[in-house]
Amino acid sequence: MKTDIKYLFKISLIIAIAIFIIERLVFRGDFNLPLIELFKIFGIHFMYALVLTSINGFFYKYVETKFSWKESSKKRLIFGAVGSVLLTMLGLTLLRFVTLVVIFGKPLESFLNDSNAKNYYLFGLIITLFVSLIFHAIFFYKALTEKRVTEQQIVAKTETAKYESLKSQIDPHFLFNSLNVLTSLIGENPKLAEKFTTKLSKVYRYVLEQKNKDLIDLDEELLFAKTYMELLKMRFEDAVIFEIPEKASNSEFKIIPLSLQLLLENTIKHNVVSEENPLTVKIVEENDYLVITNNYSPKAVLEKGTKVGLKNIIDRYNLITLKKVSVEKTGEIFTVKLPLLTQKTKIMKTSENIESSKYLRAVEQVEEIKAFYGGLIAYFIVIPILIYINLKYVPQFHWFWFPMLGWGIGMIFQGFKAFSYNRILGRNWEERKIKEFMESDKKQYWE
Repeated sequence: MKTDIKYLFKISLIIAIAIFIIERLVFRGDFNLPLIELFKIFGIHFMYALVLTSINGFFYKYVETKFSWKESSKKRLIFGAVGSVLLTMLGLTLLRFVTLVVIFGKPLESFLNDSNAKNYYLFGLIITLFVSLIFHAIFFYKALTEKRVTEQQIVAKTETAKYESLKSQIDPHFLFNSLNVLTSLIGENPKLAEKFTTKLSKVYRYVLEQKNKDLIDLDEELLFAKTYMELLKMRFEDAVIFEIPEKASNSEFKIIPLSLQLLLENTIKHNVVSEENPLTVKIVEENDYLVITNNYSPKAVLEKGTKVGLKNIIDRYNLITLKKVSVEKTGEIFTVKLPLLTQKTKIMKTSENIESSKYLRAVEQVEEIKAFYGGLIAYFIVIPILIYINLKYVPQFHWFWFPMLGWGIGMIFQGFKAFSYNRILGRNWEERKIKEFMESDKKQYWE
């Protein structure tokens, strides 16, 4: 509440100064009064501004709790406008009573029968509409900013959850398929099943260690792939043939963890594997890609699976790089090319630093809004002064039109910028373009 009162005090002071200057120059014509009288007049202006601003400020705060801009914008606008006028008229009546009866000591009859009351209320109503416009703009922008921040938080958290979900799929998928193989071996060759279990425990430990990583050294993944190939060889013996490099040509090469295991698993699931028609899988490096090829001999009936494998790899790559996974089928050869990532160009953005960058942009826009309103207040203070000076000293040449129009046009463009509006590109064009760049930027983490 302290912050609200302090803010209302500042707004009231600015309004009082503006009205005092305009009233002295435009309506009264000069400052030729004793200093104590000027202070008294300014004090009355400040009292009016503070009371009316506070009434409207707290009223709009109340309206904000009852109606949202998103769901009840029309009701909020109507209720806010009508309520503001009624409360303002009540406030003006009380202020007028205090001014005439309490401050100037006039009798109650003069308050009740004042012939200038109509002009008084009209002037007060105009000032209130100006204040009302400011409060509507402030609360609307506040609601808009909160909505944007909420949407951005949802997007950030959704992207993070999506990536974590993709990584978590690997664990049950791998275990499910490995247990299927083990179940088959137990019935066919119990001793081999025991060896398989030992190797499986080592492989599964690796899965647990690596599944939460975004990327892994290619050398580590190749070593793991060889171990996994040994498991497959124990199951299929000569029905599978693997060719894999001993080491990566570049020690800096990185790859999505467990991607080779998923691809090898897919080759077994989708192809006929027999000694008469062995499955041959080759893994080679080619132009900064890891190329995995196998002879394509699809099964008549595919095994029931979890539909994770290749899609999981593609989705995870899409979340961290612009380089695309390539999938090709030419004749009897099926090829998958995995991008080899070498240099981390940008730190991967978590939900927190995405929100931070959005917050910084929001802060910048708030500053632009503040600058716009500051300029607008200055415009309504300075222009009347210039008009007064022009009409009083050089009435034959109305030069005040030049600064009034020039500055006014400048304020219009400043308003467009502050509220993200472009006459050619439309409303929120800047936000749309930033979002477009961010969609591209969020993938440029690795290359």
